Amino acid sequence: MEYNFDEINDRSKSDALKLEALQPRWGRTDLLAMWIADMDFKTPPFIVNALKKRMECEIFGYTAKPQQWYDAIINWQQKRFGWNISQEMISFTPGVVPALAMVVQAFTEKGDKVLIQQPVYYPFSLVVENNNRILVNSPLELIDGQYQINFDRLEKDIKGCKVFLFCHPHNPGGRVWRRDELERVADICHRNNVVLVSDEIHADLTLPPHKHIPLGSVSDQARQMSITFASPSKAFNMAGFTTSYAVIQNPELREKFQSYVEGNMLGDGNVFAYQTVIAAYTEGEEWLNKLLKYIQKNIDFVVDYVEKNIPKVKCIVPEASYLVFLDFRGLEICQESLVHLCVDGAKLALNDGAMYGKEGEGFMRINLACPQSIIAQALHQLKDAIEKQEECV
Repeated sequence: MEYNFDEINDRSKSDALKLEALQPRWGRTDLLAMWIADMDFKTPPFIVNALKKRMECEIFGYTAKPQQWYDAIINWQQKRFGWNISQEMISFTPGVVPALAMVVQAFTEKGDKVLIQQPVYYPFSLVVENNNRILVNSPLELIDGQYQINFDRLEKDIKGCKVFLFCHPHNPGGRVWRRDELERVADICHRNNVVLVSDEIHADLTLPPHKHIPLGSVSDQARQMSITFASPSKAFNMAGFTTSYAVIQNPELREKFQSYVEGNMLGDGNVFAYQTVIAAYTEGEEWLNKLLKYIQKNIDFVVDYVEKNIPKVKCIVPEASYLVFLDFRGLEICQESLVHLCVDGAKLALNDGAMYGKEGEGFMRINLACPQSIIAQALHQLKDAIEKQEECV
């Protein structure tokens, strides 16, 4: 089938958070909303059809997990990533961010240390600090345009930690971690008895020729120490269903996590949580492959435009996802001025890089999961704003 990713879709009457939050967050509504990580493309028809079919019953009561849900996850992980898992390893979770908080609560006590690597998706720090745990940051290093793990630093920082929240693929940098990196991370956690939590929500958006390797598949140490969270929500634009799942291979970790989930009555999804996953994972491969080609074209377009027209800005070119971390440090302005430039000058609603940690200062995150015509407009506005600012200096 052909899919029109160039179509501009009006989300103004859908209670879309990316639009409804403009006034509260930025104090104005005349911005191009390119911040929150959902897509302006229509959710694919096979998912919409699954919803319509379920709605034909016209009764929306308590819903059991169908066998097809487990089968779809198992088959997708094996076919897409070569990871062989079994049904007993899989647990429902009501979204990856709530699941991160659930792990922190299940495997640590107040005052325990939890490690993250900034710059990283900002809820990683929130689920630690909001639960009165101690946040330990072992920062990534930006080397030759890509984020790298400082393993010597990680070996020191992880001492005394109970949990390591690991972003794979990385958000906001878009790194797809290599097998040797994953093996080394798992080994460090195993030697230090640290539960390794791998957020793999962007795995389905890995851009060819890069290949996502599930962390839990790389070694015995990884299988023993890791908890993986995944979901089709990012790749198939269905975040509003708050449906995700955990894969836990170690029976002891699995029992402890499940005890917390069941004790807090968090193990059941809403009436649409299962059929949408089944549709995505059984019918979605062709659509997803075409989506990835379009996203890659958008990334290439941005990289080329920025290099030619805004040379003081650099792109952290992602290996996965439709999110691009833009490096504005060449402008030599403070973060407050950078946000002002983007919002009031370019009229863009982007993610402030500082929310990902102090290592994100000087950066802004832009969402490219939209028609390329919107991206072109955004880049022109950004170029004009920077030129006007430089004229005033």
